[in-house]
Amino acid sequence: MTEKRMNVESFNLDHTKVKAPYVRLADIKEGLNGDRIHKYDLRICQPNKEHMEMPALHSLEHLMAELSRNHSDKVVDISPMGCQTGFYIAMINHDDYDDVLKIIEQTLQDVLEATEVPACNEVQCGWAASHSLEGAQELARNLLAKRNEWTEVFA
Repeated sequence: MTEKRMNVESFNLDHTKVKAPYVRLADIKEGLNGDRIHKYDLRICQPNKEHMEMPALHSLEHLMAELSRNHSDKVVDISPMGCQTGFYIAMINHDDYDDVLKIIEQTLQDVLEATEVPACNEVQCGWAASHSLEGAQELARNLLAKRNEWTEVFA
């Protein structure tokens, strides 16, 4: 029996076969004017086995969204996955996988050096009470410790 192909790329990924942490090119969309959006799957936690706690995830999102742009003007968005196991990183006209890994690595190094979470207040954030700089830094530290595994998607 052949399963129906889903519209959402990650719904077609067998989450029981992947081995976090990893970074994979998940999708490419081309705009009417030829711009290409590359969506990368930055998987931090093993699907269905572990997940990030919301305050740490939320702070890591803020930190990566702000700090990644210090390393590349190609970052369109960094969005957390609802399953709390990783992030999607959208880049415009940037298909250099090794450079994407470098940008992520540099950004995570910046997270370790951060002294506060950017935009962690009621004016700039929709749930300012839900943050943990220490939790975000622990996630970054653990991810960096496994840097040599990021290119291996499947077990």
